[in-house]
Amino acid sequence: MNGVMRNGYQIDWEQWSPSQVAVLCFVVSDEQVLLIEKLRGLGAGKVNAPGGRIEENETPEEAAVREVQEEVSITPYNLQKLGNLKFAFVDGLHLECWVFLADEFTGVPQESPEAIPFWQSIDNLPYERMWSDDKEWIPHLLERKTFVGQFVFDGDRMVSGVVSLTESLLG
Repeated sequence: MNGVMRNGYQIDWEQWSPSQVAVLCFVVSDEQVLLIEKLRGLGAGKVNAPGGRIEENETPEEAAVREVQEEVSITPYNLQKLGNLKFAFVDGLHLECWVFLADEFTGVPQESPEAIPFWQSIDNLPYERMWSDDKEWIPHLLERKTFVGQFVFDGDRMVSGVVSLTESLLG
C-alpha cells in the first residue's frame, strides 16, 4: 500500500524504514485486557497497552517484558508475537511496532510515573480514548490472529491505514 501524506508526500512501504522500533504488550486475563492511561511520551493522555522503545541489543520479546515490568509492575509470560505495525507521521517520525499478547503474568498491576493501569472487558474497549488505528487491528489480536498494518498519521489523526492478516511475522 502506498499512503499519501499531506502535501502529496508518498509513502513507499517497500522502501520505508523505521526511525524508532517499539513494542506493545496486551495482557489478557478472564476476558479482560490490561490497558494503561499513558502519562507521558508519544500518546500521552491516550489509552493503550504497556510498551515502549526497544533498547540496543534487546529482542522485541525482552523489550515487551521489560516495558510491562517498568510501566505496571507485573511480569508477562508466554508472549505471542501477533502483530507488526508501521507508522509514518507527517512530522517525519517512522515508527515500527511489534505487538504481543500474553495471557499469563505474575504480580499485581501498579501505577507508575508513565502509566495508570486498569482492567477493561475485551467486549467494551474504550476505542474513543485510543489511537484511531487500534480499532482496526486489536480485534485480530484478541482473536490471536497474526496481522500487519501500515498507517499514516498527521499528529494524532489517522490519514490512511490498512491491516492485513498474515500467516507469520518476520523479525
